[in-house]
Amino acid sequence: MRARTEHRETARRLRAEGRTYDEIQAALGVSKSSISLWVRDLPKPARRIRSYAGKERLAAVMARREEHRVRTKAAAAAEIGALTDRELLLIGVALCWAEGGKDKEYDRRERVRFINSDPQMIQVYLAWLRLLGVGQDRLRLRVAIHESADVPAAERYWAGIAGVHPEFLQSTTLKKHNPRTTRKNTGEAYYGCLSVNVLDSADLYRRIEGWWSGIVVDVGRATP
Repeated sequence: MRARTEHRETARRLRAEGRTYDEIQAALGVSKSSISLWVRDLPKPARRIRSYAGKERLAAVMARREEHRVRTKAAAAAEIGALTDRELLLIGVALCWAEGGKDKEYDRRERVRFINSDPQMIQVYLAWLRLLGVGQDRLRLRVAIHESADVPAAERYWAGIAGVHPEFLQSTTLKKHNPRTTRKNTGEAYYGCLSVNVLDSADLYRRIEGWWSGIVVDVGRATP
């Protein structure tokens, strides 16, 4: 808490001196969202031309930070090692319960449904389904994407992620394009989302709900 208070005070001082968010972030190593919250009542500094030397220093700081970020991620990835089936089971249950469709008492929908734009999450989820013995014949995959995007490219992309032929995908769901809305999910790297539905999955949904309940109960026992 003390360190955070000191960061806040330093951020406000640097902002009052006319520093940009990038410069404050480089100096403190905190997120821009935190900086924005701390200095939002201060006047926006006048636009200034950064000297070549200043740009070089900032570039060097950002390069060191990126190198540290890459090393930290690589070290953390190495800590995971080989997953056991039990570990993958628990990961999949958490993913499904966090991102999947939910059954409601007032609207019974005991179906295993999952949609996400993160390809790695989709791959983990599909590996989890394979662990549970869900065959490809029970899967229904569908791309959901804005109509202004490159739909065929998105279909090929998600088919590759899922390891299926594009013809295996169901008809793509197109989202209406609103030109008045400023979206950042555009460009060549935008592929929309992939929806993964499992047929005849009421019993599997109930098991998932039970697994999740077991996790919650065990965590409750471990809590002091």
